[in-house]
Formats: sequence, structure tokens, C-alpha cells
Amino acid sequence: MTERKPTGVSFESWVDRQVRAAEAKGEFDDLPGAGKPLPKTDGDDTALAWVVNKVRAEGHDVSALLPPSLTIAKELDDLPDTLARVRREARVREIVEDLNERIRAEHRRPAGGPVLRARPMDVEETVASWREGLSSGS
Repeated sequence: MTERKPTGVSFESWVDRQVRAAEAKGEFDDLPGAGKPLPKTDGDDTALAWVVNKVRAEGHDVSALLPPSLTIAKELDDLPDTLARVRREARVREIVEDLNERIRAEHRRPAGGPVLRARPMDVEETVASWREGLSSGS
């Protein structure tokens, strides 16, 4: 176990002393990457960039990290493809009503990021368009 910092000794000098002692014992010898340059970065070394890279590396969707206004805008862009895969009208209504509620909630929220420029969708019009797509394509 590491010894406790003695009273009256600054934290910095206590840590420096521990590092010097570990170096003297050779505890830093033969570490992986020793003597090699640090890996190149893309210049975006923020904590958020680290999180995004980690989430991507693990194969997860990073859209959950977006501000709600951008997430909703992306969902609106993807909505035609999303609805094209739906086979029940009730499910289409659920999707559009849920999206509309989140649009309204985002409009009520104080602006803390990009402004959402979308309005709630007309459910009946969207369902009619969905039906039209079913009869003409699928």
C-alpha cells in the first residue's frame, strides 16, 4: 500500500519524491511504449472526443451524445426510411406522435445548444404518405 502524505509536505513534492524513488527502483523500465513517440492525435483532445472515440470503437451509436435538437433533426431526415420499414399504421402513428412530443418538448426547453427549426408533423398527412408508399412500392 502507498504511504500517506506526511503532514506539512506539499502534495507536489510528496508525489515527486515517490516518482524519483520508483525510477530509482526501475519500476518504470520496460513499460509498453517506452522510448516510442506518443500516438498522433487528430487535434481534438477534449474529453468529449475521447468519449466519442471510445463509443465508436466499441461499435455503439454516437447519436445519443448529440444535443436533442440535432438528434431530432437527424431523426426527421431518417424518418422516410424508418417509416418505409414499418408495416402497421398504428406503429407509424406512434413513431410520429412520439417525435412530435419530443419536438414540442425541445421547443419548450431553454436553448442550450443548436436551435431546433422543425415543427411538429401532421400525423394524418404522414400516415397518408406512408400508405401511398406502401401501395406504390412495397
